[in-house]
Amino acid sequence: MTHRDLRRIVTYVTLHPWDALPLLRSAWRLRRRQWWFHAPFLPLSSSPYWEFRMMTATGSRDTLPTLEEMVAASKWSIRQRVGR
Repeated sequence: MTHRDLRRIVTYVTLHPWDALPLLRSAWRLRRRQWWFHAPFLPLSSSPYWEFRMMTATGSRDTLPTLEEMVAASKWSIRQRVGR
């Protein structure tokens, strides 16, 4: 994810604040285990895992889904909570 992608997400969330919570919940679910032991000490997913998720979602490691697709997938995953 580049700075441009992050800027797109921030702009989208600014215009659609109700979509922020599902996106944050999905980001939290994708975080690396024991992220506090790895620099930059932020709850981010690992690069290989992120590339795998993008490959399965879009067919390419370098392509992000549209923001509408991200929000729809985030809301879907919240509705599909199983075993909790």
